[in-house]
Amino acid sequence: MARRTDNRPVISVRSTAGTGYTYVTRKSRRNNPDRLVLRKYDPAVRRHVEFRETR
Repeated sequence: MARRTDNRPVISVRSTAGTGYTYVTRKSRRNNPDRLVLRKYDPAVRRHVEFRETR
């Protein structure tokens, strides 16, 4: 049986440091209807920066 992924779409989050580095993750549409912002590691600048959801 196929898994329903309507509620948890795959999104990509892009670094705000301007390096173009991205992560791919899933998010819950019901709990986070707005754009997702995560603080993750960017290896291009070698530090933690904010990553914002891109569509």
